[in-house]
Amino acid sequence: MNKILSSKLFRVLWSSGLAMFLFYICPSCFSKITIGFILAILFFLVNGSGFINKFPIITHISRVLVGGLFIFSGFIKANDPLGFSYKLEEYFEVFKTDSGLSIFESFAHIALPLSILLCVSEMALGFMLLVGYKRNLTLGLLFTQIAFFTFLTFYSACYNKVTTCGCFGDFLVLKPWTSFWKDVALLVLITLLISGKENINELFTSLITLSLTAIAIALSFAFPIYAYRNLPPFDFRPYAIGMNIKENLKPGENYKPAEYESGFIYENLKTGKQEHFNMKNYPWQDTLNWKWIATDNILIHDAVNPPKIMDFSIMSLDGADLKDSVLNNKDYMFLLICYDLNKTEDNETLHAKINDLYKLADTDKIKVLALTASDLKQIDNYKHKHQAMYDFANADGIVLKTMIRANPGLILIKDGTIIMNWHHNNFPTYSDVKQKFMK
Repeated sequence: MNKILSSKLFRVLWSSGLAMFLFYICPSCFSKITIGFILAILFFLVNGSGFINKFPIITHISRVLVGGLFIFSGFIKANDPLGFSYKLEEYFEVFKTDSGLSIFESFAHIALPLSILLCVSEMALGFMLLVGYKRNLTLGLLFTQIAFFTFLTFYSACYNKVTTCGCFGDFLVLKPWTSFWKDVALLVLITLLISGKENINELFTSLITLSLTAIAIALSFAFPIYAYRNLPPFDFRPYAIGMNIKENLKPGENYKPAEYESGFIYENLKTGKQEHFNMKNYPWQDTLNWKWIATDNILIHDAVNPPKIMDFSIMSLDGADLKDSVLNNKDYMFLLICYDLNKTEDNETLHAKINDLYKLADTDKIKVLALTASDLKQIDNYKHKHQAMYDFANADGIVLKTMIRANPGLILIKDGTIIMNWHHNNFPTYSDVKQKFMK
């Protein structure tokens, strides 16, 4: 039986059957010609191991490309595991809505540990591939992971569900289709590696390879845990230290806004297929063949050189706009970021430090303003529980989560410029801040 399953004929049969199945179920958002071309390449690679093994250089180049990209991608996400967990929550929310399965809500509750594990697996598998550790296991896990990511990015692009993939965090923001093609390229390279696996051997002795792999895995765990418990060591967000929020709210040179086309979705009553029509060609009179489903907008082109920050706003609890007064404050000012008061770190020692900082800052006429997306009742409960005397204002929760990866987190700002920021695990004393940063 094992001989039959490992035969070339069986490989041809199952690979052709799988290719035909994928070709058949491919949705209309993707060209049949394109999917056929991709599947043909994969079919050749799966069944061309004899040919591929004759050219070891092809395998070695693919090995370096895949291993290096997996390490880089995992490292960038591990630099900001909390931000990556927000992206996973977005995916799980989409899947829950579209499938109706409550299990995705459970996944959302463990998004943070999942994000760390995914970061670790990318970095560890990339390193294992480069050093040749456990070749078959490594290639199998690499293929499984890239197949999963290819499905995610294809689903997002095809149905316009998640507008950015989070593959490289805030370092490089990719659109869904761009990310999908990146995953297709990796899928092809990993399939090539599987076919040419006879050319993949350990670079060192077994003991050295095992020791290096163990160290790499340990470091892969340590880095994202450190980044989560502190702040991202490399900050690529528009609220990084030294950034000026007022400048990042301005569009770049030669700015052009995004352009959309208004139109309608109609369903063909004979075929059941839904199509988009613009304002000029929609079949509103042909009620025998077409049924109106919805109004929609199609993106014609993305904005050119848009502002780095699009939706920054601060509102007082009674509805007054505080954005300009905060950003144009020529004196130093503390922003205490608590995007969700129900999830804010509940530690008596921490809140005693916050209250001490507020009292000393207030003595020096330095403003402390807490920003949250929570409602008035939650704010009132929080202030009573922690004897908080500082003022609160409202801001968008997504913006607050972008400003600092901590809840609470502290930002020192002056005239719109981020002077310094702190995770609640490293909450400073007012005297230290005054001595080091208030020059």
